Amino acid sequence: MYGGYLNVFVEAFGEEGERWDLFRVVEGEFPELEDLPKYDGFVVSGSPYDAYGNQPWILKLCFLLQILDSMAKKVLECHQDEVLEVPIGANVIGYSEKTGVEMFMLESHILGIQGHPEYTIDILNNLIDRLLIDQFIQEDLAENAKNMLERTEPDRKCLVKICRKFLKGR
Repeated sequence: MYGGYLNVFVEAFGEEGERWDLFRVVEGEFPELEDLPKYDGFVVSGSPYDAYGNQPWILKLCFLLQILDSMAKKVLECHQDEVLEVPIGANVIGYSEKTGVEMFMLESHILGIQGHPEYTIDILNNLIDRLLIDQFIQEDLAENAKNMLERTEPDRKCLVKICRKFLKGR
């Protein structure tokens, strides 16, 4: 629908002339270790899997993130599981009444975000439709959510700006 989820991130965080590579880690596709220095940063998106699984790709991804951390590469994380405590050395830089860790930063090269700044109104409407079809939500909740989206655009501009500046080292 959007040309793949990679395009959603490129649209939100990318700039003209940049090259973004996609690695389908669920299918065992990772960058080669010797190629890591060629990259300025990485965006690690969410997944329908949980972070506590023992699938080979999850274990390999965790190891890759540790390597990137040691290389001080820019890593932007987005994931399904809620972060209740930040990693050792990280600082909470955003929170809400509902979620104690909305955003965290580890030194200057890892930024973790609970929300989805890449989600547009179109994506949110499609998500609501899918949740309704799959019977995760009731019709009245779906209607209320769509009405709210019509009245108030999600405030994502600030988060998109933060992510862009982080990934570009600005």
